[in-house]
Amino acid sequence: MLIDCLAIVAGFVLLIWSADRFISGAAAVADNMQVSPLIIGLTIVGFGTSAPEMLVAVFAATSGNPGMAVGNALGSNITNIALVLGVTALIMPIDVHSRIIKKELPLLMLAMLLMLVLIMDNNLNRTDGILLTGSLVLLMWWITRQAILSGEDNLTRELQQELPHNMPMPRALFWLVVGMALLLASSKLLVWGAVNIATAFGISDLVIGLTIIAVGTSLPELAASIASAFKGEHDIALGNVVGSNLFNTLAVLGIPGILSPSELPQGVLERDIPVMFILTIALFIMAYGFRGPGRINRFEGLVLTCGFIAYQATLYFTTMGSV
Repeated sequence: MLIDCLAIVAGFVLLIWSADRFISGAAAVADNMQVSPLIIGLTIVGFGTSAPEMLVAVFAATSGNPGMAVGNALGSNITNIALVLGVTALIMPIDVHSRIIKKELPLLMLAMLLMLVLIMDNNLNRTDGILLTGSLVLLMWWITRQAILSGEDNLTRELQQELPHNMPMPRALFWLVVGMALLLASSKLLVWGAVNIATAFGISDLVIGLTIIAVGTSLPELAASIASAFKGEHDIALGNVVGSNLFNTLAVLGIPGILSPSELPQGVLERDIPVMFILTIALFIMAYGFRGPGRINRFEGLVLTCGFIAYQATLYFTTMGSV
């Protein structure tokens, strides 16, 4: 049991560090190749911040634990909005200026509706997985195209300041390769420890994915959002979450469908997806600011954070508490 716990802790630490190294290396390689900062931010950084969830989903699905992969996708979406944005807004209210983010939010809602339609039969099959991941490719192409056509945007200016510049190509390639290798190793280590813990305590794969794995893989988003808010880069703070949730809904949830088609675990349609939709609708309302500029203030941050605590308590009393 001690070894399993150490594996989870070590897996999380390595996962967070290697994801940061991978993103820096990939972004620097693209920068050296004269790729637009906006494209780097929307594609490479978006993929990099969701790489932990995607790799955990791959290893969980191929290890015969698709429920953990599903829980990781849904739990990360819930954690990103309720905990990451909630805590960030408590520390520093988040103002929304970017037109790009306001275009991404409706697309996130559409992606979630597509996901809901596909899994209403309580099954996540290979066709569902292919449709979900294929939709992500189309959406990223459309978002990037619209962002380029819309011209200068506040998000572009913030990304220009944050992306690594003047990193030599050999160093960038080194961190790209090392970051990816450690991402693979740490994801496998994390899943191995989590599966052992779940087996020992009789906890379902889904709950492990919704709780420990989801919170752990969302830590990079939490750190990045808080740091961006302190720097006044509010659109990056929100953009990280919206982009990550798009990847989670389409790619992370699509992976177990492709690699390990199965029936959805009990509780997904009745409990977890409704919570995810409620939080996403709340974020949509806050970010658009229909009665004024879009803003997530401290009170709203408190509501989101309390919502996360309430959800975790519900999970405990309805599932873990009965173990």
